[in-house]
Amino acid sequence: MPRAGSRVPRRPRSWFRDVPLLILQRGNNRAACFYAEEDYRFYLQWLQLNAEHYGCAIHAYVLMTNHVHLMMTPKERDSASKLMQSLGRRYVQYVNRVHHRSGTLWEGRFRASLVEAESHLLTCYRYIELNPVRAAVVKHPADYFWSSYRHHALGTADRVVTEHPLFKALGATRAERAEAYRASFRTELDEREVNGIRTALNRGGILGSDRFREAISASLGGAMSA
Repeated sequence: MPRAGSRVPRRPRSWFRDVPLLILQRGNNRAACFYAEEDYRFYLQWLQLNAEHYGCAIHAYVLMTNHVHLMMTPKERDSASKLMQSLGRRYVQYVNRVHHRSGTLWEGRFRASLVEAESHLLTCYRYIELNPVRAAVVKHPADYFWSSYRHHALGTADRVVTEHPLFKALGATRAERAEAYRASFRTELDEREVNGIRTALNRGGILGSDRFREAISASLGGAMSA
């Protein structure tokens, strides 16, 4: 048992080879973390550079005014943590300098959920890219510039995005993949799917089938929540 006043060690981030992570990072007290268009551009530029440096494939993203959602596959156990720490420090330095502010910007550690790709990856893409619609910022995800939707659904090149094999399997060409992806947005995510993703993120849990959750939990000695 830790001594009074001592810090309890943080639980290491869970990682399994080729298993994607859904990540959420909020602004401190849910306050804004982006103030101008250049802020979004700077964040994406450094997201791309850090992803390449630390070995993280970014599959989908959305930058909202007060939070960020990322879907990535880290190459190594600490790849995601190193990326987020480096990117977070660099971005806070930039924001504090440009907007004449000081202090923290992010709300503690980022939240992450392991995702079973076969059953939930593309659903998570839709959850991420529909954020601006759910927030009533735009009526259609194509109208929001700061997400991966245009890459996936319109075929617009995005240097941040590394296409996951399951997305590539939607079609033999970029046009076929985009058409199939757009078709998936003709039906809305139901409340159960949205709540399931939110619950997994809030608990730092696992998003997938019972068999997937059981396999991950067994590997971690039952340390992960469903």
